Amino acid sequence: MNGFEPVDVVVVGLGVGGEEVAGKLAEAGQSVVAVERNLVGGECPYWGCVPSKMMIRAAATLAEARRVDRLAGQARVRPDWAPVAARIREEATDSWDDTVAVDRLTGKGARFVRGAATLVGPGRVRVDGQGFDARRGIVLATGTSAAIPPIDGLAGTPYWTNREAIEATTLPESLIVLGGGAIGLELAQVYARFGARVTVIEAADRLLSAEEPESSAVVDAALRADGIEVCTGAAAERIDHDGGRFTVRLAGGASLIGERLLVAVGRRARLGELGLETVGLDPGAQTVSVDERMRAGDGIWAVGDVTGSGAFTHVAMYQAGIAVRDILGQEGPGADYRALPRVTFTDPEIGAVGLTERQARDRGLRVRTGCAELGARGWIHQADGAVFVKLVVDADRGVLVGATSAGPAGGEVLGALVVAVHGEVPVEKLRHMIYAYPTFHRGIEDALRALT
Repeated sequence: MNGFEPVDVVVVGLGVGGEEVAGKLAEAGQSVVAVERNLVGGECPYWGCVPSKMMIRAAATLAEARRVDRLAGQARVRPDWAPVAARIREEATDSWDDTVAVDRLTGKGARFVRGAATLVGPGRVRVDGQGFDARRGIVLATGTSAAIPPIDGLAGTPYWTNREAIEATTLPESLIVLGGGAIGLELAQVYARFGARVTVIEAADRLLSAEEPESSAVVDAALRADGIEVCTGAAAERIDHDGGRFTVRLAGGASLIGERLLVAVGRRARLGELGLETVGLDPGAQTVSVDERMRAGDGIWAVGDVTGSGAFTHVAMYQAGIAVRDILGQEGPGADYRALPRVTFTDPEIGAVGLTERQARDRGLRVRTGCAELGARGWIHQADGAVFVKLVVDADRGVLVGATSAGPAGGEVLGALVVAVHGEVPVEKLRHMIYAYPTFHRGIEDALRALT
């Protein structure tokens, strides 16, 4: 067919979402060509979720050891970055080699092609010199990359993104973090706990500006307690590098100097080189718009970060399942993001689901909120900071539309709150549950009592 090999499905991009789609379709008997220009598995296993949580676990162990004097006797801690770097290299990433992932995918029956894919018309994809005609359709799962702001002087300097911060084999003496979102704050706390002098710069007036103000305050206090300098409401105007040090000049005239600069101001979809215009999609869009079945157009599906529904592994996997069902003609519910969970893995963790109080009010809901500290378990644990549970209730329907759990197990406490939001469990039902004592999740009961 004019040089185009007929196949059932072509999956473009093999992060966690694309890999899941390709593998499941191949197991279902479809002829699948799976294309990836970099590493199969994408950001999560190599530069994101997995290695960063290894770093966070190591840093948390140091922090716990430093609490021994207050709780259990005496301990002296000598941080060493080498075991962290070795574990990431050897256990998490195989030195950034995806052989195991490729074998896993091809073992399910998919055909793997390494290269850059371009759409060249409905159902047609070129990968370097090869062409494929996808009879059932194309799935886009090309993910995102670190967004680099157009700050004067930044281009051409040896700045870090999350990738370089994860790959680092030695600890810098000092680190400036540009961005006060989840990625920047998690890495900032890790590096500070290992002994680096860390400064965080955030242009908004608070850290984690997309979350509840109470969450911002807790994380701000926790970072400062770890010796991190926090600069909010601060915009970087110019960045210079002299071969050994970065100088970041802020609006207003202040300057900050550090050995390394980590740019963590967000993520951006890679759409410009995909040839979207040949299938009726906008190559200049920030994301690929999809419906509840992950359809982006006739014979085109998209999953993962590229859809703009949340840059989370769990969202990509969730969307992958929906796309697979739709491609195979199977029944099942469409996408529902009302109870989308998210966790910032700082210490304390910030778990959140659904709407914040501000978002709920902006939607015109009549809102009730309840906020309570973690009570007995927080005191027993000697959790640092004002750890809490906050509930956001639609007063007219009597159900939770959002919630936050901040604490040593904030992401785990979140599980119960996700069920409540997703299932629209009436608040009165939640009030009359039995909550185990003394647990962190018992804070939910206290927050219910505090509803205003």
